[in-house]
Amino acid sequence: MAHVGVPRGTARKRRSVALLATGVLTIPVLAGCTSDSEGPASVAVPQDIAPASRDRVTEGSTLTWAIDAVPATLNAFQADADSATTRITGALLPSLFSMDARGEPRLNPNYLESAKVIEQEPKQVVLYKLDQQAVWSDGREIGAPDFVAQWRALSGKDSAFWTARNAGYERIEKIERGKDDLQVRVTFSKPYADWRSLFSPLYPKEVTGSPGTFNDGARTTLKNTAGPFRLRSVSKAEGTVVLDRNPRWWGDEAKLESLVFRAVGPEDRTEALTKGTVDVADIDPSAANSITQAARYRGGNGQPPAHGPGADITPASALRSWALAHGSDEEAAETAQAAREKSREAVAVYAAEQKSLSGFAVRKSLEPAYTQLALNGESGPLSDDRVRRAIARTLDRQELADTVLKPLGLPAKPPGSHLALAGQPAYKDGSGALGDRDTKEAQALLADAGWTVGGAIRKTEDTKAGSEAEKKAAEEKKASGKGGSTADKEKKASEKDGKAEGEKAEKDEKASREEGTYVVGDDKPGERRAGDAEVTAQDKRPGGAAGAYAPAGTAAPAPVSVKDRLGKGGKPLSLRFVLPSGPGSQSLRAVGEKIVAMLDSIGISTQVTKVDDDSYFKDHIASGAYDMALYSWPATAYPATDGRPIFAKPEPATDGSLLVEQNYTRVGSDHIDQLFDRAVSELDANASRDLLKQADARIWAAAGSIPLYQRPQLVAVDKKLANIGAFGFAAPRYEDIGFTGREAAGSPANRKK
Repeated sequence: MAHVGVPRGTARKRRSVALLATGVLTIPVLAGCTSDSEGPASVAVPQDIAPASRDRVTEGSTLTWAIDAVPATLNAFQADADSATTRITGALLPSLFSMDARGEPRLNPNYLESAKVIEQEPKQVVLYKLDQQAVWSDGREIGAPDFVAQWRALSGKDSAFWTARNAGYERIEKIERGKDDLQVRVTFSKPYADWRSLFSPLYPKEVTGSPGTFNDGARTTLKNTAGPFRLRSVSKAEGTVVLDRNPRWWGDEAKLESLVFRAVGPEDRTEALTKGTVDVADIDPSAANSITQAARYRGGNGQPPAHGPGADITPASALRSWALAHGSDEEAAETAQAAREKSREAVAVYAAEQKSLSGFAVRKSLEPAYTQLALNGESGPLSDDRVRRAIARTLDRQELADTVLKPLGLPAKPPGSHLALAGQPAYKDGSGALGDRDTKEAQALLADAGWTVGGAIRKTEDTKAGSEAEKKAAEEKKASGKGGSTADKEKKASEKDGKAEGEKAEKDEKASREEGTYVVGDDKPGERRAGDAEVTAQDKRPGGAAGAYAPAGTAAPAPVSVKDRLGKGGKPLSLRFVLPSGPGSQSLRAVGEKIVAMLDSIGISTQVTKVDDDSYFKDHIASGAYDMALYSWPATAYPATDGRPIFAKPEPATDGSLLVEQNYTRVGSDHIDQLFDRAVSELDANASRDLLKQADARIWAAAGSIPLYQRPQLVAVDKKLANIGAFGFAAPRYEDIGFTGREAAGSPANRKK
């Protein structure tokens, strides 16, 4: 699935982009260390890439790698850059620090001899020492002018540059040449813990030197590159991006002669693998199952195939078919012979498909992304943190993770952090700040918020009919001389209760202000979403219209389902749950169905709406047109930088709207923002991680985002390919990828060109 960017105008300073969590996407993640002194935690699942030494990989050949679509831009710093942009530029441009298998940034020796902070006072200074062989494909040395041009383009000071990512660059004060051309000295105006995130990828000054070349020049071409490959062509008509070996590359020579990225939609990838038009493709569980079945396919030798056409033919039915085809009834024989021929053809076609698929392996790991249940706190019931926490504590996260990961043979431990994944140094399970699953505690939280069983029933006054009502009125009149009427007493009691509640609310509000918590919608307590008070078709039961079989004035019995529903003031607690409807979203919908059942068990109603994948994120998640939704966030080596816009407190704009950055739950607090700001300015790595763990605990407690499971990463790879597959955290080493045989599985995609 593709990365989905934030709509223009809502982002402030960001690096990460959202993933549409459907099927392959995606999304998409996420047991743990508490501090560096306790030792690093291992990753939940290692990468699966069929590693091989370079001497076992043959020279030459072409590899074809499936991508969702030809990228709209090759400029990774623009708003419409996507996962294909990242994958392609990774083979073309310098990345000074690459992610390793544990999700940590590691110095890339192809470009740097060293890079370190050499001064902290009075200002932070980083000195880069470049590899003396590092050159652009036109022969020019990589140097300070490239750093300066990229800093000026991304600093945010010149609005003529259309950028979507500039976090960290705005903290740079100046960039200078060091003692020689191979040294670059970067001085920061404010300390920046994530300085390793900068200049990766690094573009040549010819791209970043002016708004024109930055905005338009690098969208469809990159004339100057500095990776193991160079760009040969981009064809949207053919749906391909073709790379060739870079003859000026100074590192290990690429084993592949060329690398082709071909646009193939997720729904078409099984067919593409079968036809041999691609060698590598991210796939969904359905396609993975097809490949696994193909490995077990057996046909011929007079035995029925294991599956597919002809698998249900028994010896008895085969004998009957033969007898009919060779019988004396010519018409019946002709019909039987035609059916047998059709069956043979279908079996032959299916057998050929299975043979093609059997040449592929499914390499699997956990994708560096987690899928979450997002609870929109802008308005309505979810603007109350007690309701959000109640929903979170109703969920069986283990069951939800099992639903997606267990059938794939992957470990299903629910993630314990919003900011780091298992194996990363910043990881710590902070879910204790919210609490374990406890439906009784969830019901208590809802009751405290005013949502009670039977609260959805509309109450009416003076429902008794005839003389009973008159008798009650007479008794109240008689008692009026003895301390006032019942109504007066009830009114006074109500006023007393209201005063107590008002004092409590004032105290709560004061505590909230001191904490700095801000949930959008607190200033609109009376607002509710359309449909909150509706009784859906499933709540209706036979029994006639109100008052049909009772004296006039008698209220109709509430539907049984409404009696069991949570409600407040005659309004049921009903939430809009938006899910994608595309063919790659089956696992999300399965998880959604289980969430609906879990919430139903405590009386919370849901209105499930399934929408097109194309509009799911833009028209619903980003715009806030949902109560609950499922989507994913990618992992990062720089959580202090990348986590900030995802969990930042929304800010009011001058036009009255909200600037939410990437915080699509609209739930945030001043305290969380402050912890992020301190972490990103803390140059002591351990101290910065401790601040991030504190921030994560606050995010759990706010219950706007509930991580459910780490997304599976399934990749179909030709069995003869090495050093490629499910990479997990790590960045690919493109120069090491290749075939261990002269040709791959006989498929036309891989024949040497």
